[in-house]
Amino acid sequence: MSDKTLICKDCGKEFIFTEGEQLFYKEKGFENEPKRCPECRRVKKQQRRQENFRR
Repeated sequence: MSDKTLICKDCGKEFIFTEGEQLFYKEKGFENEPKRCPECRRVKKQQRRQENFRR
């Protein structure tokens, strides 16, 4: 297994899905690769938290 270069579905930038991250995903039972870069994932997570806080 080696690092993979993926494209973020939100911003369109390339990001690296490292071998360590791939192993982590596999250990957790995740079958899909990430669709967003770390920055867009962080933003999306913040948005979800704010929406849940408002409820």
